[in-house]
Amino acid sequence: MNPRIVFASMSESAGKTSMIVGIGKAMGLKVGYMKPMGDRLIYQKKRLWDYDSALVTNIFGLKDKPEDITMGFEHSKLGYMYDDPGRKSKLLEIVSRIEQNSDILFVESGKNLRYGASVNLDAVSVAKDLDAKLVIVLAGTDDTVMDDLAYIRKSVNMHGAKLLGVIINKVADIDDFRATHTDAIKAMGIEVLGIVPYSETLTQFSMNYLADMLFAKVLAGDQELLRPVKNIFVGAMSASAAQREPAFKKDGKLIITSGDRADIILAALESDTAGIVLTNNILPSSNIISKAAMAKVPLLLVHSDTFHVAKQVDDAVPLLTKDSAVKIQILEQSAKNLELAKFR
Repeated sequence: MNPRIVFASMSESAGKTSMIVGIGKAMGLKVGYMKPMGDRLIYQKKRLWDYDSALVTNIFGLKDKPEDITMGFEHSKLGYMYDDPGRKSKLLEIVSRIEQNSDILFVESGKNLRYGASVNLDAVSVAKDLDAKLVIVLAGTDDTVMDDLAYIRKSVNMHGAKLLGVIINKVADIDDFRATHTDAIKAMGIEVLGIVPYSETLTQFSMNYLADMLFAKVLAGDQELLRPVKNIFVGAMSASAAQREPAFKKDGKLIITSGDRADIILAALESDTAGIVLTNNILPSSNIISKAAMAKVPLLLVHSDTFHVAKQVDDAVPLLTKDSAVKIQILEQSAKNLELAKFR
C-alpha cells in the first residue's frame, strides 16, 4: 500500500495546505490528495468545492475534480447521508480511486483537530479508518505551540492512530526555539518532524488574489496582477497630506481610495505602488486609466465604500494560489529541511 498521511492542525490557518504543497513538491512523487470534510466553501458555475481541494488539484495537475475529493461541508447533511459504515465505505472508495494514480496520498483534515468529530470525519478518526499516519501542524507563539503539544499528549485520544509527529510552522527564531524547548518536547515523547521558519513573503497576497476576493473589475495593469502587496495605505486625506505619511512612502503599497480622488491616484502612480483599489464604483477619467496602464499599476474598481473595502482587505487571509510561484518555491525549499524519509 502506498503511504497515507493525514494532515491536521490545532488551529485554523496553521499551514496544513502549504505543508502538503511543499512536501509534495520536495518529495517529487505522484501526489494523491483528498479533503473528506471541506471548510472553505466555493460556489462557482453551479458547482460546490473546497478551496484547498481546488488549489492542490491545480498545483499538482491531479485528474480528480475538486468536488469529487470532498465528501461534504455540512455536519447535519453528512450525518443524514451516511451512517458510520456508509461513511467509512465512501471514504475508502474515494481513496481507492485516488491511489490508482498516485505514489503517496495526502489527506487534509478540517480547520482544527476536532472539526468533523460529530460525523467521525475528524483527523484522528480518518487516520484510523485509513490506517494512515497522522501529522499535526502547529503554529503560533512559543507558548501556544507548547500548550498545543501538551494538550495533544494529555487530552487527545490517539488509541489506534499512528501519530507520525508534528511540524512546527511559522517560527520566528528557530535556533532560539530549539534551545529553549527541545528538552521539554523530548520529555513529552512527541516526534518533531521539522521546524519551518516564518516567511513574510507567505503572508503577502497578490493583486490578482485581491481582485478575485473583492470581485473587482480590472481597469488597467493586468500584466502586473501577480505583484505582491507589501504595505496597505487608505487614501482618505489630501494628496499632500498623504505624501507626508511614512506609510505612503513604502514600497509595494496598496492604495485604497475613492475613484474620484484623482490627486491621491496620481500621487500613487508616481511612487512604488503595487496596485490601487478604487471604491464607490466611481470610474476615474480616461487620462488616469491611461497613466496607470503606462505605469503598469493595476487599477481595481469595486462597488463598496472605502471603509468596508479596507476592512475586507485587513481581514483577508493570504491563501496560497496556483499562480503563487515564489511562495510554492519557498514552501518546497522549507520542506526539504523536514524529515521527509519518515513520510514514505
